[in-house]
Amino acid sequence: MTKRKMFLRMVTASLLRRRSRMLIALLSIGVGAAILSGLVTICYDVPRQMGAQFRSYGANLIFLPGEEASLTQDVLSQALEKIPADELVGASPYRYVRLDMTSRQQSFTTAGTDFSQVVKTSPYFSVEGEYPSDTRQILVGKEIAETIGAKIGSNVTLSFKPSVTENADASADWVAGAKLSGSAVGFNEAPVTVEAELDEEGKIASLEIDASSQTPEIGARVGEDKDFIGQFIGKELPVSLGDGIDALSGATISSQAVTDALNNAVSTEKASPAAAEENYTVTGILETGGEEESYIYMSLEDLEKLTGDETLDVAELSVAAPADTLEKYVDAVKETGLPVNARLVKRVTRSEASVLGKLQSLVFLVTVVVLLLTMICVSTTMMAVVSERRREIGLRKALGASDGSIRKEFLGEGIFLGGLGGLIGAALGFVFAQVVSINVFGSSITFWPALLPATVVLSMAVAAVSCMMPIKKALGIDPAIVLKGE
Repeated sequence: MTKRKMFLRMVTASLLRRRSRMLIALLSIGVGAAILSGLVTICYDVPRQMGAQFRSYGANLIFLPGEEASLTQDVLSQALEKIPADELVGASPYRYVRLDMTSRQQSFTTAGTDFSQVVKTSPYFSVEGEYPSDTRQILVGKEIAETIGAKIGSNVTLSFKPSVTENADASADWVAGAKLSGSAVGFNEAPVTVEAELDEEGKIASLEIDASSQTPEIGARVGEDKDFIGQFIGKELPVSLGDGIDALSGATISSQAVTDALNNAVSTEKASPAAAEENYTVTGILETGGEEESYIYMSLEDLEKLTGDETLDVAELSVAAPADTLEKYVDAVKETGLPVNARLVKRVTRSEASVLGKLQSLVFLVTVVVLLLTMICVSTTMMAVVSERRREIGLRKALGASDGSIRKEFLGEGIFLGGLGGLIGAALGFVFAQVVSINVFGSSITFWPALLPATVVLSMAVAAVSCMMPIKKALGIDPAIVLKGE
């Protein structure tokens, strides 16, 4: 019989003779290994699980237009190439425009977007009904729905009249005999439009004001009061309140809108086209408890058709990556030189990093405590075994057994228990992690193959360290004293 076989027989025989005590030690190591492997598995998978949970709170990265540049779909697509496809949950483009509902003489902020991406980046959206899936369909915020009495299936007519307030040099069109058209924002963000004609001296010869969207019997009077309108006749552009023109009593904001519209007016040959108007069907009512309830949502295609503009105001991205990785993506987008300003949504990324840090610290603390308890339990059990085998050890030493052989035997028993307990604990740990993940995060956990050998090796190391004190006690036994029966 070889020395190795003899050693294995001695170890197994010793373990079998003391089955009850060794079972306790094996159970201690198994439980410790199960908790350890389970917690490490959870800790390893927590970033993915928590990242998925935080994605339900909305975007964590946004793209804005660069300075003196427009954000377009082409530019957005190029910028998105810097983010790995497997980490990009969704990217929702948005463009915001004020659209008029002439039937109610009101205007509302309308957002054009891609609904297939909205469901990915804004899973917290609660929609009664369904998202628009075809042209001329809209999603109405709950606040607006209550204001206009809209329900699922209702028809809503929206119109868009391009503003000329952004004309760079309106004065270039203020020439003799010119017919001018202009608009400006009045009370409650509703538009006021003007049509004017200049005489041969370049002065206002006639003026028509459309203020029907203003408050009835108050702001709307600026388009009806002949005395107010008459103040502008014979004046040269630009005009201003207080300079020979008095605001209509009780309608100062609407009066100011008239002067702004005139000062922004351009020749009708260059002016923006007449208001575009379309009918839309309400497919859903949006409820979020936030400002989104005061918006109307339609597809980007519908909004582009209505406004004739394909630019974007912002793109909201949901990326399954930690804050430091997101920072790298922001830098990568900047390095492309594209007219895109990438920014992190700090309230989301900071919260995610904070929660993950605290969870991982807690897991580390619990792991250390479990390892210490396991070592104490194994060490105590082995100390009891040494006490039981005191006579045996003394006799062996008296017969010439070396300290090394005794140390090797006890260490072998501990490592054997550690390996077997670690193997059992690793399997139970995955089950433990799976149960925790399903109950806490609502999804199954990813198995980490490398954790199995790592758990076994660590369990063997813990068991070996736990045997140090019992081995020291065994080596300190004096055979002469033991054989005397003391």
